[in-house]
Amino acid sequence: MVNRTHFDNKLKELKEKLFDMADLAKVSLRDSIETLKNQDIEKAREIISNDRLINKFDNEINNMAIVLIAKESPVATDLRKIISALRICSEIERIGDMATNISKATLHIGDQKLIKPIEEIPRMLSIAEEMLEDALKAFYEEDAAAARKIADRDDEVDELYGKLVQELMAYIPQYPDEISQITQLAFTCRYIERVADHVTNICENVIYLVTGERFDLND
Repeated sequence: MVNRTHFDNKLKELKEKLFDMADLAKVSLRDSIETLKNQDIEKAREIISNDRLINKFDNEINNMAIVLIAKESPVATDLRKIISALRICSEIERIGDMATNISKATLHIGDQKLIKPIEEIPRMLSIAEEMLEDALKAFYEEDAAAARKIADRDDEVDELYGKLVQELMAYIPQYPDEISQITQLAFTCRYIERVADHVTNICENVIYLVTGERFDLND
């Protein structure tokens, strides 16, 4: 039998740690693009190093969930709350990985002169960031309807991704010696597209939390 007060307090503690983890991932993601724009090698290395802090949150949240399940033996809705938090934690950890990957792309490019200013990529990230912020709010408020609407914005990111990669590939004949840089910029676009996919997965878990049903919003 679940001790209601104790369970609610422990679940609240778990969710607070999850939001702290998300804040760290959001900062890393935003900084990674600024680092790319400014070709800030030292900052890129710092972001890569800080990924261990996000991974530490991931481990702590998983351990807290295991203890909560073992000690409280939650059922039905209570168990869904823990499972949803664990799955969302996993998605946030992967979003942190995308920030690391973007920073690694910055290291690969180094101090090479950029073939063009980094302008469209931040706009693409802005949509993904808004999606993430809104998805976390939907999780906090247990708002399935909002989660569905947020996932719809993934199409905007996909469209920008396709456009940007096509544009970058068109630069290859003009800059044949910069294929490595062009490839890294295309990878960066892909990483941001993946962020939006992970946010969509968060939305799926919000819907699962509220309804108990699984939906594939990535179709």
